[in-house]
Amino acid sequence: MYAALWRALPGPAWLRIILLTLAVAAVLYGLFFHVFPWVSQFLTPTDSTIGG
Repeated sequence: MYAALWRALPGPAWLRIILLTLAVAAVLYGLFFHVFPWVSQFLTPTDSTIGG
């Protein structure tokens, strides 16, 4: 999968690395600021056994 992604990107290796870094950053941003808060609405908090 990663080899196919690497071959699909245009340009030399240094440009591919920059594009992949930006793509990973965009995915992480989407997860942390959109997906995870949306999913947390459906999860119930559990009782902690630490300190009790």
